Amino acid sequence: QVQLVESGGGLVQPGGTLRLSCTASGNIFRLNPMGWYRQAPGKQRELVASITSRGTTTYTDSVKGRFTISGDNAESTWYLQMNSLKPEDTAVYYCYAHTVARVYWGRGTQVTVSS
Repeated sequence: QVQLVESGGGLVQPGGTLRLSCTASGNIFRLNPMGWYRQAPGKQRELVASITSRGTTTYTDSVKGRFTISGDNAESTWYLQMNSLKPEDTAVYYCYAHTVARVYWGRGTQVTVSS
């Protein structure tokens, strides 16, 4: 089993920044890839960013140039640095991690962008 714990969400004004963290514990051998999804009210969950064990990153178009995903393999933690936040970024953000057998999810952290 793998446990994922997110932190770093909150309320921020448009144009502000937040950094989300996700730490994995348990049987964390060969987590690949890892990343973040988000789900806004009334919308489907969408992939925001992912990172492989080799450091290859992908982003959904709406966050390119504003969000950066990074990982710390020694700490089994990955991060989502979110800059220039917009109201449309408001959502619950979920971290995830793949193993060969299945996908694991965190419980989610709320990000609200509002003035």
